[in-house]
Amino acid sequence: MNNSWADFQAAEPDFAATVRQRFEKYTHHVLGTLRGDGSPRLTGIEVTFRFGELWLGMMPNSRKALDLRRDPRFAVHANPGADASMDDGDVRIGGRAVEVTDPDVTARFQEATEAPQPFHLFRAELSEAVRTGVEGDELVVRTWRPGRALRTIRRGNDDSPPRTDAP
Repeated sequence: MNNSWADFQAAEPDFAATVRQRFEKYTHHVLGTLRGDGSPRLTGIEVTFRFGELWLGMMPNSRKALDLRRDPRFAVHANPGADASMDDGDVRIGGRAVEVTDPDVTARFQEATEAPQPFHLFRAELSEAVRTGVEGDELVVRTWRPGRALRTIRRGNDDSPPRTDAP
């Protein structure tokens, strides 16, 4: 199993749909990569869901593409929106970006998305998906990791310890 978007959808279809909807609500998001010295780099990115995969496309030789070629670990945070309401929660995905250079795959992606050429194309292998939101008077954090059940942690606005929902 390569921990593709399709694997996530198969394991947790409702949660995967929630995460995808949050990303598709806005075009631009924030990508975290690691610079050569190990320090973080944050840059804007568009994410694309196609062919059972989550794709990260980038301009040729962009710093983020070069970062991912050197160290494939990434996190992408969904655009929080135009105001402070956060009605749909706060969503992020982490994993490893695998560069795709197969001309048939890149041509299929370019045809489906009309991405300007040339470009770097990376397929996301997910290590986690997280949604944080407010439900009533509780902060609710849902986390999915490959091979594990969806985990939900609830925190109230008092000194009580966080509670974990039974899977």
